[in-house]
Amino acid sequence: MSNDNSITVQREIPASAKEIFDVLSNPHRHTDLDGSGFMRGLHHGDRLERVGQKFTMNMTGDHMGGEYQTDNFVSAFDHDKMIGWKTAPAGAEPPGWEWLWELQPDGSGSTQVSLTYDWSKVTDPDLLAKIKFPPGQQVRPGAEPRPAGRGGERQLT
Repeated sequence: MSNDNSITVQREIPASAKEIFDVLSNPHRHTDLDGSGFMRGLHHGDRLERVGQKFTMNMTGDHMGGEYQTDNFVSAFDHDKMIGWKTAPAGAEPPGWEWLWELQPDGSGSTQVSLTYDWSKVTDPDLLAKIKFPPGQQVRPGAEPRPAGRGGERQLT
């Protein structure tokens, strides 16, 4: 599902919501989820446990002139159900885009995962011209957060 300001992809993943949330709440594992190739690794941050927490990622991309960092601020947190963060260039306030993961167990050991990428609050015309939303292949149905031990360390299919 998508509109002019957001896109949502859904996928059933053969893992419990707890196992999936364990991956999503661990910034060290976020490179495993990256479908864009922009993420290089965690610069600083701990396991995500509450709204307001910040973690910093090392990134790379031509759209930003090469190597850069992002500060990510947890904007939604409901243990084993929902987690989201707003992303900003390091040292800046979030300019208006957010990643939101929602987990719905299906009762059979699998979980329906929804990922929404919402850029509806981006108002800076220079930023909108510089970064195409959504950027590259960052949101794609093939991104599957699998816990380690269920198909190896790489988390994308």
